[in-house]
Amino acid sequence: MEAVTQLRPSAGLDRLVSVTERFLQSGRLADLLWSFCLGSVPSDSAQLRETLLARLAALPDLTANRLHPNNRPLFTPQRFYPLLASEMLAVLERTCRALRDGVDCSLTFVAQTLGKVCLQGHSGPVLAVMAPRLAVCTRSDMVWQRVSWKLLQDVPERCMESVLTGLLQAADSPDAFSRITGNLVLTNKKAQFVLTHKVLLLQYKYQTRVLRTVLGYLASDRDRRPLLIQVLRSVSQAWANPSAVKHTPQEQQLYVSKTLLLAASLLTDAELQELRSDLLQCLLGGMQSHLDSSAVGIRTLGMVVGECLSARMDLSGTKLKFEYDQNEETRELLSLMTPSVCPDPDRDPDRDPDPHRDPHRDPDRDPDPDRDPDPHPDPDRDPDPDRDPDRDPEVAAWSEGTRESSQVKSASQRSKSDPDSDLDSDDDLPPYDMSGDVEASRAAPPRYLRDCLEALISSDDSLRVELSLRAAESLVRRNFCAAKEISVQMTKVLLHMEDRFGISGFLVLRQAAMVALAAVDSVPVTRYLTTEFYSLNYSLRQRLDILEVLALAAQELSKPAADKVIAAASELTPYQSTSAASWRQEVEKRIQNKTKRISKGCAPPAAAAAPNRYAPVAGYFFFPLLRNYDKPEVTFDLLGSDHLVLGRLIHTLGLFMHLAVNAPIAAQMGAALLDFVWAVRYHADQTVRRGVLFAVCSVFLSMPSQALMMDLSQQLLETRTWLADVAEVDPDADCRNLAVQSLVLLDQNLKKQLQNSNGLSLES
Repeated sequence: MEAVTQLRPSAGLDRLVSVTERFLQSGRLADLLWSFCLGSVPSDSAQLRETLLARLAALPDLTANRLHPNNRPLFTPQRFYPLLASEMLAVLERTCRALRDGVDCSLTFVAQTLGKVCLQGHSGPVLAVMAPRLAVCTRSDMVWQRVSWKLLQDVPERCMESVLTGLLQAADSPDAFSRITGNLVLTNKKAQFVLTHKVLLLQYKYQTRVLRTVLGYLASDRDRRPLLIQVLRSVSQAWANPSAVKHTPQEQQLYVSKTLLLAASLLTDAELQELRSDLLQCLLGGMQSHLDSSAVGIRTLGMVVGECLSARMDLSGTKLKFEYDQNEETRELLSLMTPSVCPDPDRDPDRDPDPHRDPHRDPDRDPDPDRDPDPHPDPDRDPDPDRDPDRDPEVAAWSEGTRESSQVKSASQRSKSDPDSDLDSDDDLPPYDMSGDVEASRAAPPRYLRDCLEALISSDDSLRVELSLRAAESLVRRNFCAAKEISVQMTKVLLHMEDRFGISGFLVLRQAAMVALAAVDSVPVTRYLTTEFYSLNYSLRQRLDILEVLALAAQELSKPAADKVIAAASELTPYQSTSAASWRQEVEKRIQNKTKRISKGCAPPAAAAAPNRYAPVAGYFFFPLLRNYDKPEVTFDLLGSDHLVLGRLIHTLGLFMHLAVNAPIAAQMGAALLDFVWAVRYHADQTVRRGVLFAVCSVFLSMPSQALMMDLSQQLLETRTWLADVAEVDPDADCRNLAVQSLVLLDQNLKKQLQNSNGLSLES
């Protein structure tokens, strides 16, 4: 192997490669490893071992670098590392036989080889071969268990993490992992750190199955259960840490939540009582931190974990219950509290717990083969006395049909026996089905806007209020003049209106009416809403409603006022003229009739130009929202605890900026928006940071490139440095993606401005 790495392409190199290939194919690699186990290597030294380990672990790389496209298939990683794993298993089997014969062996070199290979990133193919075999052999053989435990104990400390993480992913169950490793977590400090801290808290790339394996391994032995309690304490502290909730990615918080729920589900009642105070403190503090977050996913995590922990602790019979949207993550979290019995796939199928069971018998077809069936069943006897005919659909249908047929027969008999009976009797007519009838409405929807406003203000009739609310949007859009007279008053009523009667779709109807008012009478309504946004005695929900209404109204104003839909006909019907066609028209007609076309249709009409209704009023939407953001109020602190509203505000301002493209005021809006977001660019909440990056993207997209480079040149240098830092170190993936997009937009603006300046210089 040393010569293969030193020789140039030649016939000698080919012969050496062939010798190495035959060496591997003939099983001599196992003999080499076995010689180190017996200590029979003639010239054994530390330098020889290090050289041999390096060559064995990196043989596919060495041969690929030397042979290039002429590499042999056996030297590829897909074939070499499974072969190496099989040879190490053969050496372990020889070791077991030698120990039974009373011969001492050393597994140091085999353990070093395993650690070296795993350290170089090949733990997957190696342990995929070794782990299932070790799990089967250690099931009932104590010698194999001792050999497996000794193998892992002799793994070098710097390689321990690679071996354990690969073994966790290759093991099929906690029992198999426990049999392979034994109490390694108690005797090796590095293994204890990896299994109880690094895999559970620092890394979050593993699947839920790995978490089940680790925690099940800690809970499966009495000596290891104190480590499970220690893990639960550390994980609960990490989950409840407010700083971790703010600064760690949502994926890692989901991973820690899974670990917490799995560990809590493995506790016994006595251990649960011992940890009751710690879990209660974790529950209260952690839920508060999660529910204060502006990210929906993090709030949902807090709700689900709070429900599960409260149910597990059984707090005086009271359980927390939240309303959240069910998705795949929430369902998985809820399922973690149910202890799942992990079937051991290494179980010997011949060892059946029921030796008298017939393997060829289907238990569903013949549940009791020893019972003789009744050869003469009684047709009048109910085969199942406990069977309820009302609950069995087949029996119920049969009995219903029987009753109907008997009624028909009795009616016919009565008619035959009594020929003078009244054929038009009402008793023989079936009753009319009135279950689907709807009671006629006593109230009518309002036809005038002032009547609608009056009903919304003073009416106590739920039906009248609902009809008025449903008709409000259409009335506003049909009556422009009347809407402008009462636009501010009606907006005020709708903003303060509450759902007293439980109207279906109340929030959507109210929002649609307010958007219509803001679109019809933009300046007064917008001035009122932007002023009330920073006023006292408003809830966060109302402030968010104001931002949503302004955003939707701005989007509506930025679109054409009336989009006339022109239906494009797939085939044009020619005009049938009554006058005689000329010979040219006749020839053209014949040519058209004999010409085959795949498709023939009219071209879509060009979009008609329409004035931008948003551009003249963009300043009324934008600038008042920047007025009092840094003045905290008693009930509203935008730069403090109300970061949810801050993130939505920045996102709305970015939307206003994006809609103001090509507007004369776009340059002023862009400069003001960059000054505003610069103060909160390093905010702890990820929603605020996303809004800041979205606003920066909107500035780069909507602001003229010339004004951007001329007026904001100094700010752009600092912005570019900040964006590069966010793209590298921000914990949130969406923030990193937005930062990269902003950098691309900034570079495009720079190139565009340079091209324009070069073109002007050439023309001059």
